[in-house]
Amino acid sequence: MSKKAVILDMDGLLIDSEPYWQEAGIETLSGFGIRLSAEQYHSSTGLRTIEWIDHWFNYFGVDHAHATTAIQNIEEAALQKIKASGLPMPGVEHIINFFLQKDFRIGLASSSPMRLINMVVEKLGIGPYLDNITSAGELPFGKPHPQVFLECAYQLGVKSFHSVCFEDSFNGMIAAKAAKMKCVVVPATDQYNELKWGAADLKLRSLVNFNELLLEGLWK
Repeated sequence: MSKKAVILDMDGLLIDSEPYWQEAGIETLSGFGIRLSAEQYHSSTGLRTIEWIDHWFNYFGVDHAHATTAIQNIEEAALQKIKASGLPMPGVEHIINFFLQKDFRIGLASSSPMRLINMVVEKLGIGPYLDNITSAGELPFGKPHPQVFLECAYQLGVKSFHSVCFEDSFNGMIAAKAAKMKCVVVPATDQYNELKWGAADLKLRSLVNFNELLLEGLWK
């Protein structure tokens, strides 16, 4: 039987960090006189900071000479906020133990920079259970491009079509499906009923709800 893998996103899936990324991003953009609506912000979750800034600087006509400083400010502010206040999402222990028992290779693939990933992995205590950690920040392309998931699967030694990805963002879902992976989405509560999740193979309210029957159904 071919080896299988589970690849987990991090922000908003394993740790409740999205509010802190949002705070850091909004605080930084406010310095340029920009105010994002909740809908605008959610449309760009899952992107690397470099693409997030590029997108909104283009949209609002901000001089890109300020981009490097803005990126650094967002990432440093987010790291400090998450380190101080970030809490694990419900079901982290459950999902790790579930796939350990199934003898899946376990990977983490995130748009966050590696230093932030390492901090969160240590904070959650999940490092010993991860067979690979891949940061899109160290690759040419970020989500919704599938490269971060393809690279993680490659490092795990598993074909992408033998992998299941767990995501909470629309851009992450698109990346997972483009990588030919099964995709389970766990959207934020206020986005759960939106039609945009239709491309996912499965939608859950919490990682806690995942079980053996649902796993079997993914490959039927």
